[in-house]
Amino acid sequence: MSTASEPVTVRILEREYRVMCTPAERRALMESALFLDQQMREIRDSGRISSMEKIAVMCALNLSEEILRLRQESSERQEKIDRRISDLAGRLDQAMARD
Repeated sequence: MSTASEPVTVRILEREYRVMCTPAERRALMESALFLDQQMREIRDSGRISSMEKIAVMCALNLSEEILRLRQESSERQEKIDRRISDLAGRLDQAMARD
């Protein structure tokens, strides 16, 4: 079964963009476009920035900061989980050694 890409039109700040994606990716693309449109509208509606290019750059910076923060939080959470698993494995080894 082929998963050929097909054109999908998304609308962001009153501009239409055609993007190729597979049918399986369509929903995620539409949700992403809607989220991006909302973020860019918030920046535009704040009144501080009016050019489309600057709005896009500010939005990209905001999203990049959020991604990096989430990656850091995920890494810290994974390290905490790894330490806990290691601790539990050590306790299990000690309990088994006593028997």
